[in-house]
Amino acid sequence: MRILYIDIDSLRPDHLGCYGYHRQTSPVIDALAARGTRCTNFYATDAPCLPSRTALFSGRFGIRNGVIGHGGTAADPFMQGPSRGFRSSLGQNAWLTALRRAHHRTATVSTFGERHSAFHWYSGFQDIFNHGTGGGERAQDVVPYALRWLEQWARHEDWFLHLNLWDPHTPYRTPPAYGEPFADAPPPAWLTEDILGAHRRGYGPHSACEPVGFGGERPSQRLPRMVDEIRTLADYKHWIDGYDTGIRYADDHVGQVLQALADHGVLQDTLVVVSADHGENQGELNVYGDHQTADHVTCRVPLVVAGPGIRQGAVDPGLHYHLDLAPTVCALAGAEPAPFWDGQSFAQALRAGGEAGRAQLVLSQGAWSCQRGVRFENWLLLRTYDPGLKEFPPLMLFDIEADPHETRNLAGDHPDVVRRGQALLETWLAEQTAGSPSGVDPMWTVMREGGPFHTRGMLEKYCARLRDTGRGHHADRLLATGGRGW
Repeated sequence: MRILYIDIDSLRPDHLGCYGYHRQTSPVIDALAARGTRCTNFYATDAPCLPSRTALFSGRFGIRNGVIGHGGTAADPFMQGPSRGFRSSLGQNAWLTALRRAHHRTATVSTFGERHSAFHWYSGFQDIFNHGTGGGERAQDVVPYALRWLEQWARHEDWFLHLNLWDPHTPYRTPPAYGEPFADAPPPAWLTEDILGAHRRGYGPHSACEPVGFGGERPSQRLPRMVDEIRTLADYKHWIDGYDTGIRYADDHVGQVLQALADHGVLQDTLVVVSADHGENQGELNVYGDHQTADHVTCRVPLVVAGPGIRQGAVDPGLHYHLDLAPTVCALAGAEPAPFWDGQSFAQALRAGGEAGRAQLVLSQGAWSCQRGVRFENWLLLRTYDPGLKEFPPLMLFDIEADPHETRNLAGDHPDVVRRGQALLETWLAEQTAGSPSGVDPMWTVMREGGPFHTRGMLEKYCARLRDTGRGHHADRLLATGGRGW
């Protein structure tokens, strides 16, 4: 089977037309969804980038592979120890190795491995194309690698090509010549003056007052699609225009690759998958343009699958982990998954339509906060162990169906639901830790090493920023609580 996996960094599904977005960000992906199946509750097990892709390509949850963060011990897989053979377990059992055993040529066009020193992630790839810009590239820089590879391999029977596009990731850098496709389109209406005002009175890295970090940075001076602060709804519109323009720009280049497949006469015979490593908070929980939580917004990603044998125009609303994709693609391609992968195939649902999801999901974040989420029924329970200098209480509960932007914490109103969510989390943690090679939850490794990597050691600097901007009471609170606020 020919397989094209398009991996668009930081792409949240509700900013795509096929998921109901009011802006025309994704005509190519929308057309693909119309001739395939779209999953509406597809979640990365571990966020953000490094944990997510490690889980997907290894087939195992971060708690079992060891990678839940962006630095420190938990940014590398668990050491295998005395049981390691000439080739490691990952080398023998990664997703791409399974496809290799089924005689697929495997290739990646991505700068991800070098960006994160995630050299374990290359396991199973034969052809590796790295533009060398560490995620700072535009689609126009990397798509030519994919087109050249297809010139050689498109007409062969069995191959897997991974194409990684970064354009929706901050900083927003779509070429100015591309214009302003959303100049006359309003931004999402959920963010109101009142909500933005509350965010401005709050704090946190990548909050409305410092959307590019810890303060002091001025990216707008070199990147006209960025703003330095989100002071008004006009600033918010400018910010969202930058994000959505990045999506539209990536979508155009997806079209170039699909056209190349058509020109080679193999588009209808190719399984095309569009997804992402994580979503992107765009104001939710007062995080703008980043992926700092274990919530519905950071962890939910699009999944569009089209190609031979896939039901057309179907929607699967079931709860799926993103690492369920590996055994699913293997089933479609006639490859054997590793017996200890954590994913479950839903290939039959893609072929026949309908729902084949799980009863609940547990989501993890260890790079910007130490947090786990439990997604069940219409609920999301967030358990925060270290908020990463943000205004997160230990427990938050959201009705995702009624409040997808997580504006109302209902933990105090539904203690029975909180208890159910906590029980699901504790049961999952016990099961996964027992099945982990180390028997250790890497979340506690992150905590012992000083907390989430991106905020580690930043307390004094950020408190100075808070005092400089008239928010000294927040600095007092953070310093008194060791950075937690509670």
